[in-house]
Amino acid sequence: MYNQTVMDHFRNPRNVGVIEDADGVGEVGNPLCGDIMTIYLKVEEGRIRDIKFQTFGCGSAIAVSSMLTEIAIGKTIEEARAITNKDVAQALEGLPKNKLHCSNLGADALQLAIKDYEDRLAGVSRPEIKRKEDHEHSHGDKCYCPYCDVEIIEGATFCDACQSSLEEEH
Repeated sequence: MYNQTVMDHFRNPRNVGVIEDADGVGEVGNPLCGDIMTIYLKVEEGRIRDIKFQTFGCGSAIAVSSMLTEIAIGKTIEEARAITNKDVAQALEGLPKNKLHCSNLGADALQLAIKDYEDRLAGVSRPEIKRKEDHEHSHGDKCYCPYCDVEIIEGATFCDACQSSLEEEH
């Protein structure tokens, strides 16, 4: 289902983390559908000098976030603004059709981070987002692995399908 490039970025994601003093932050997604991406930017002299991400979602969402950061790092803000979902999907050498929406999320998160950076430069401030996420099942009354979308039992701490640790309640 997933090609080697997608699996590599899923199993060995690049640039995971938070930039505490980020110059721009962009978050997209919906906790009810399971994919949430946050992109953090550090910009120096108009170039993205550091970029990190935190993603809660399926394997495609994690791979998209990882690849997106690899594409964007070192780019000028204008060059990064031109990165599209198609660019990310092509760099990953394709995604399953039912996972193409993940590449949209990645590109959208980057664009929001750039907008946040530019707004901060212009002196526009936004209130910090406070989110409360209850444990809800988006596929009826069943639980699914947040990394590979395989059905798992309630309270599972490990997914046999993708070999992922499920440290937090799913």
